[in-house]
Amino acid sequence: MAETTLEQQLLSGELWNIFCDELKSAGQQILAEGVPRDALTRAEGYRYLTRLLRLGLEKQIEFDDPQHPQFYSLSHETAKIGNDNPDNFYQNCAVDGRHEYRIRGNRGSVDYLSIETKAGSFAGQGDMAPTGHVEIDELDVDANGDFELMVSATEYPGNWLPMTEATDNLLVRQTFKDRASERRAELSIECLNPARDAQLRPAEFAAQLQAVVPFVSGTAGLFHQWMQVFSEHINQLPPNDQAMCLRAGGDPSIYYHNSYWRLGPDEALVVEFTPPQQCRTWNLQLSNYWMESLDYRYHRVCVNKHNAVAEADGSVRIVIAGGNPGADYPNWLDTAGHGNGSMLLRYVEAQDKPPVQTRVVPLAELRADLLAR
Repeated sequence: MAETTLEQQLLSGELWNIFCDELKSAGQQILAEGVPRDALTRAEGYRYLTRLLRLGLEKQIEFDDPQHPQFYSLSHETAKIGNDNPDNFYQNCAVDGRHEYRIRGNRGSVDYLSIETKAGSFAGQGDMAPTGHVEIDELDVDANGDFELMVSATEYPGNWLPMTEATDNLLVRQTFKDRASERRAELSIECLNPARDAQLRPAEFAAQLQAVVPFVSGTAGLFHQWMQVFSEHINQLPPNDQAMCLRAGGDPSIYYHNSYWRLGPDEALVVEFTPPQQCRTWNLQLSNYWMESLDYRYHRVCVNKHNAVAEADGSVRIVIAGGNPGADYPNWLDTAGHGNGSMLLRYVEAQDKPPVQTRVVPLAELRADLLAR
């Protein structure tokens, strides 16, 4: 008897049942060994799965046609992945290294803009190999801020973003000094050599549906693994394995310090460092255990080069605590009701990477600690 094809499984309803069963199994990620057992972390974990499901449906189904590409966002205010940056606006796009594309845009006034091509996804063991990278400062942009960028495996003169035949996705990072006052870049993309019209094809939809839950489980599993690694240096901020960060979609122009924080209700984490003199920007953010940035719409969970208050010697002191410690600590970050989570210090285009000092201080002794230094 011939093996049942994926399309036949879809049409019979079998594939839908498999999808639902696999999605149910993904819930085991929230109960995995090493995950904090407090109610908030667990509730956020199940919310995280619903968010990843929403993103997975968009990535694998709604925006999965590289011959008729559209920009969308895999990290934003209500769905987040891998210590998403509160200072960023992210855009993603499905592409195919066998085709050629043109991006048209206006750079706006955003401080940093990078566009990268990649191969792979979090469903493939977290491997998103970089295949091309450009920054807005490297491109020819006219006086109005308008530009065009060719994206292809074959080199083009002028503005060109490389791909390989394996390239299957594109990631845009727009990083703000002050999100409220800057105008983000506006981008559009077109495939220059599509081979077919845009329409639903049952066999392809079956493959797309089959890919959704592996994205959900792979993403949740990858960053749970990261948190287990980071648990070896709780409340510290050492540099990471930068190659590991790149394999998970990191920007080659960014240097990463991911870690794990854990505080009691009467404790603060003090972070001190002297930012690099040659550095486009830096920021420190707080996230929950699932590596989702804390809700930056309603809480101050991120500080950056442009809004931090420096000490007289140029160093920066950041205090992480569940309540505002007062005017003596202008770089306070709010844990927003959390007792644990992840954190990330990133340097963008830094020439050096100074060490970072951290210490846990009882809130009642915070002022004495300040005066002693």
